[in-house]
Amino acid sequence: MSEDSITLAPRHYGKIGVLHCGVAREGFIAVAGDPRDIADGEEIFFGRSGIRVNRKGSEYTFSRI
Repeated sequence: MSEDSITLAPRHYGKIGVLHCGVAREGFIAVAGDPRDIADGEEIFFGRSGIRVNRKGSEYTFSRI
């Protein structure tokens, strides 16, 4: 894990730089206050913050682009 990527499980939170990232519950994430639903196997890009999120089961990987 680098400072440009974190992997989280449901009900866990972290930071990439100054940006708060979290998995509030299974299938529901937020990056810098921007909430989204995410399905298993889905990838979502948060354009405002430049963060990409990949979900594989109960692992959510947040990466700075």
